[in-house]
Amino acid sequence: MANTPSKRLLIVDDELDLLHLLRKVLAKNCDCEVSIVQSGLEAITLLKSWQPDVILTDIVMPDMDGLQLLDKVTGLDRNISVVVMTAYGTIEMAVTALKNGAYDFMEKPFDNRKISQVVLRAFERTQLLRENLQLHQELEKTDKPTEFVGQSRPLRQAIELLTRLGQSDATVLIRGGSGTGKEVAARTIHKMSKRGKRKMITVNCPALPEQILESELFGYAKGAFTGADRDKDGLFLEAAGSTILLDEIADIPVSLQTKLLRVLQEKEIQPLGQTSTVKVDVRVLASTNQDLEKKMARGEFREDLFYRLNVMTVTMPGLHEMQEDIPLLALYFLKRYAQEYQRQGMELSQDALQCLMRREWKGNVRELQNRINRAVLLTSSTIITPADLLNPEELEEGCSGNAGVEIPVFADKLSYKEAKEEVVTHFTSRYLKAALTKSNGNVSAAARASGMERQAFQRLLRRCHIQSHDFRQHSS
Repeated sequence: MANTPSKRLLIVDDELDLLHLLRKVLAKNCDCEVSIVQSGLEAITLLKSWQPDVILTDIVMPDMDGLQLLDKVTGLDRNISVVVMTAYGTIEMAVTALKNGAYDFMEKPFDNRKISQVVLRAFERTQLLRENLQLHQELEKTDKPTEFVGQSRPLRQAIELLTRLGQSDATVLIRGGSGTGKEVAARTIHKMSKRGKRKMITVNCPALPEQILESELFGYAKGAFTGADRDKDGLFLEAAGSTILLDEIADIPVSLQTKLLRVLQEKEIQPLGQTSTVKVDVRVLASTNQDLEKKMARGEFREDLFYRLNVMTVTMPGLHEMQEDIPLLALYFLKRYAQEYQRQGMELSQDALQCLMRREWKGNVRELQNRINRAVLLTSSTIITPADLLNPEELEEGCSGNAGVEIPVFADKLSYKEAKEEVVTHFTSRYLKAALTKSNGNVSAAARASGMERQAFQRLLRRCHIQSHDFRQHSS
């Protein structure tokens, strides 16, 4: 049973023969549901019960011209893309229509291929506008319990785990790549805990030299070292009754790891230059983007400390695991920095949004945030394009990174058929690899996400000499 087209096109023209021709051509070429009417008044009446995505309308009509119809449609739904058709002598009216919000215009007579391309682009525009509207509505929700932005399953699962961990007082190790929001995760745990009303203390472990880090963490007594002219409480005492986050704990020197182990085991610290210990009531959270198991194997991280920290573990998902959240995140950062820099009316172009979706974000959410920040600050226009998001060398490679498809540089040495086959093979290989990466090597899941039968997906894998097991990630 064939699927009913989800796209709707309304064609308005007083020439009945042209209406029937356009309906036949566009329904087939654009895979859409088409309604036809012979006047602007009929179009307005139909809009009350049937919402189109695109309207294709003539300008010169007897009861209501295309400009008046455009004005009515814009008042009802600004997200409907309107394409106007114009005959010789009415080009000025078409230009006026563009100024008044029309998406494009076609001059009669036109060929089927060109009108189909324009209508397909209009459908894409409407879809983008409606997706943006949905994103704006999501961002307006005020009942968000955490600082995280997104709706993907991996993120929801992480938030649920963070919420449950907040209800305990256990030590938690937060793992994940750079830029995945480990500090935000720590704040979420802290806010959900009974200690949430107190300030959480964050220590950036690699930012301080070993001697200074020790005195900052545990404090010191007067005379403990040159320049210690008074007693000083350390950060563990400052965090009493609250939470301390040891950010990037993998970089703590081995000599300090022993003292940190004592804090976790005995709940007490020993300030520098002091012989007695001090009891502390503090919850310890730690984060790292490094492979602690490998560091232990090299003798760079104590096993007993690892197991004390690893009472509870949460791993924050990378942006490649929550790709569907990229538009929402991009819009969130766009609104944030547009407000900060007083640049109201900033928008992401369709190409820019697609560029963000296709890129490989090695720096995860932080890298995406920095790109949007820079674009809002530096672009002279209110519309952000791919050129505003990428460095010159990245533009040469294209927005899609490893997923991109380029015409071979040797195309002029091939026939059209050979060059086309080369491009299709190149695209297919990269598409399959991206699908398998996202599904962690699960062929059935990758096939479903690609809208293909499993057998057809496997045939393509064999043709491109791709092994699914190469994309399976094994936990350490």
